[in-house]
Amino acid sequence: MDTATRTDSTIETYDRVADDFLRRRARTLDEKRWLDRMVGVAPSHAGRRRLLDLGCGTGLPIAAYLSERGLRITGVDAAPRMIALFQANLPHATAHHADMRSLALGEPFDAILAWDSYFHLTPDEQRKMFPIFRRHAAPGAALMFTTGPEAGEVWGDAAGEAVYHASLDPGEYRDLLARNQFKLLDFTAEDPACGGHSVWLARFTG
Repeated sequence: MDTATRTDSTIETYDRVADDFLRRRARTLDEKRWLDRMVGVAPSHAGRRRLLDLGCGTGLPIAAYLSERGLRITGVDAAPRMIALFQANLPHATAHHADMRSLALGEPFDAILAWDSYFHLTPDEQRKMFPIFRRHAAPGAALMFTTGPEAGEVWGDAAGEAVYHASLDPGEYRDLLARNQFKLLDFTAEDPACGGHSVWLARFTG
């Protein structure tokens, strides 16, 4: 399979396995500490803080938890069945069936999250996402995403089917953040307290 079709193949797989994925998805929320840190970084203002959840999946458990924390949720997913389940699980959230690679919502958000989604893009697609993050970031917005711990491409598993993963070198992520006016606050590779996730947290300074 050539590079250009790997991300599209993964989207099709998630669409096909969405219901099974929802049944299998752990609800223990090992991500809670990181999610709370992201909320703490996101700027406060008179209204509810606005979260852009890129690759939101079914919305459970992450978007549901952030909604309970008082954030106004906007979910984006390229898999039709995933976004349908998101709408069913979070009926008061805003849902967009859209591809993050070409996203242009025309509005800013106080927090941008791409948890276990951004790393399904090819290396070049990941590089091109940073201007998209920037265009959707309100002043002081938090940005959090997960990657692998080092540069490489692998095939993983989603509900028993193969899905593509890629990562850049951590130094390149640091450079991309800086060039797009994001200040790196933390990077933890293979966090043992979070299921081995490699997590990036930054603040928009533009």
